[in-house]
Amino acid sequence: MTGIAQKLASNQKQVAISEFFEKNKHFLGFDSLARSLITAVKEAVDNALDACEEARILPTIRIQITKVDAQKDIIRMIVEDNGPGIPQKSIEKVFGQLLFGSRFHAIRQSRGQQGIGITGVVMYCQLTTGRTTHVRSKIATEPTAAFVDIGLDTRKNKATKANAGREIWYNEDGTGKEHGTEVTAEMKAKYQKGRQSVWQYLRMTSIVNPHAEIIFTDPDGERHHWTRVTERLPTKVESIKPHPHGIELGQLQRMIAESNDLNLNHFLLNNFSGVTNRARKELCEAADIAGTRKIKTVKGDDIRHLLEAFQGERVYNGLPVKLLKPPTNCLSPIEELLIKKGLSKTIDSRFVSTLTRVPSVTQGNPFQIEVGLIFGGAMAADKPVEILRFANRVPLMYQQGGCLLTKAIESVDWRQYGLDQAGGRGVPKGPAAILVHLASTNVQFTSEAKEALADNAEVMEEGRKAMLEMGRGLRKHLEKKKKMAKTKEKFELINDILPAIAKKSAEILERPVPELSGSITKIMSAVICETTTEWNKQTKHTDVEIILFNYTSRVRAYTILATWPEKSGAKIEKNGTGGRKEALGVWAWKLESLQPGEKKVIAYSLSGLERGDWTETEVLFRGTQDVIGATKMDEKFLQEIRRQEQIMDENGVDSPEAEDEDEVVAEPEPEKKEVPKMPAEEMVEPTVAPPEGQRTLFGGDD
Repeated sequence: MTGIAQKLASNQKQVAISEFFEKNKHFLGFDSLARSLITAVKEAVDNALDACEEARILPTIRIQITKVDAQKDIIRMIVEDNGPGIPQKSIEKVFGQLLFGSRFHAIRQSRGQQGIGITGVVMYCQLTTGRTTHVRSKIATEPTAAFVDIGLDTRKNKATKANAGREIWYNEDGTGKEHGTEVTAEMKAKYQKGRQSVWQYLRMTSIVNPHAEIIFTDPDGERHHWTRVTERLPTKVESIKPHPHGIELGQLQRMIAESNDLNLNHFLLNNFSGVTNRARKELCEAADIAGTRKIKTVKGDDIRHLLEAFQGERVYNGLPVKLLKPPTNCLSPIEELLIKKGLSKTIDSRFVSTLTRVPSVTQGNPFQIEVGLIFGGAMAADKPVEILRFANRVPLMYQQGGCLLTKAIESVDWRQYGLDQAGGRGVPKGPAAILVHLASTNVQFTSEAKEALADNAEVMEEGRKAMLEMGRGLRKHLEKKKKMAKTKEKFELINDILPAIAKKSAEILERPVPELSGSITKIMSAVICETTTEWNKQTKHTDVEIILFNYTSRVRAYTILATWPEKSGAKIEKNGTGGRKEALGVWAWKLESLQPGEKKVIAYSLSGLERGDWTETEVLFRGTQDVIGATKMDEKFLQEIRRQEQIMDENGVDSPEAEDEDEVVAEPEPEKKEVPKMPAEEMVEPTVAPPEGQRTLFGGDD
């Protein structure tokens, strides 16, 4: 028996990480020919975007796919960027060594962290075609570009190099390339079209990276160009310290063993976010460890007791120790306006709504949910809505059904918001596309291929809340559109038929044609709101005009409210009507009296925006009479905005301040005063001339 044990022990060998992935390439997304090509393009493009953003360069990325041998499914992929480039000495480590990178230990939002992706592409090419990957890179301080053929020694997890040298790199127009990187790889793969294709991946990437220009040439020679729609780069993220709520026992043991801090007090203050002097003292007392104790003497049960204090299992004065939330400058959300721009440039639609939730925390890791909904246009009404899933600006192409983001969409009963959904479950049907993006410092995927998000209660709840708010916006839009259509039909019918009847009757009776404005007003019996939001080329501002028509026989009083993108830095200017700020991104005007037949105009401009940033203004109202073309103010909606604003303040998230503190006070509901009724014999129907230009009131699509 001893001999067998020794023999078994002698056969045991350590397996290199690269050798493991070589035999299990499906873990990295290389499990089918079509999927392998998408994975390769994804890894190269993600690296290009990350490099450009870290260097604060607007990305221009060119992708070319050609068929080298159609019968053997050999494909060549070329990806070129205008990033800062890679120094010659670093190329072999970046492309030829798994788990080599700068982001694994950094707690901040980034596309990649493990340092596996692009080296996995090199490995897959070598495995399926036996060929190396050609890399060319130039940095701005050098006159020539370095080039080298990279392979991978999977036993040693080390790069192999061949044909290294330097050359002058020219652009397509003949000018010299200033800086950038180009990857040329040949692999066994298959190019296909459809929803799971390279084209779809690049289309989705352009939506959530509106600052990037992407040019793709497919195997048929067809050129696809997604232009950048903003010059604004994503917010630069900062690395943060780990938060006690996200620490596990093994990690805490390692941190203490490697610490150079003098004592436990210094260790807690220097190595964690959310720990104040007060919290530091309470954590030490809850763990029953003196803060002045030397850090090297904190071992065994002491570490476990400290972790229990972190997690609230050990308490101070009967309560868990209260810690501050981690900072959120480690996140870089896309932002509402840019999501809207990205969606609008790729999908034709008449209604786009976007929402960025305030940052939240799960297990000590900050995260943020963003959603977008685009409705109408040429999308099929009898098919499931298109779901666009993203994590840290990276499209998720596979395993849609098992993804947390899909489950958040399916958790909402979309029937009440105007979409079809059998039994109120599953993916809804309708002419719509739903986008959902998770920005996080620690995205939990279901596998190494990073195709779907694992279940998490906090992320699920934030996603569900975002979907509910999006659904309410869609319902408001559809209700408004339906009301406006009915009113338009009624208005046009009255204006076409009534004058004709009056004229014919006058001819028969040989009497003058009567004044009809009072009768038209009485028949219409509606208050109508017309809103225009247009870009002003001269002032570079967005001009908004809200017109209220009182087609009733009574005096009306309203508070009119309008949304504007305050979170994106827009400011209200040229606001002659005055009013005041009601909440973050909501402005209110009080109209004491709107006389029968009267037209009131509210006009203002928005500065700090680019062309196309703001194309539709949501108008709400408070008052007793419905306003066609505006939405009754839901006070719960206003409370949610204020709650989110409070969370932003607590988290230290920058939010624009009101110019005047008095302006943030909510305006009270106007008193519901009834116009005194007059006896029938004394009541005189007001003679009202329809407002000038009334027949153009419904001149365009809602």
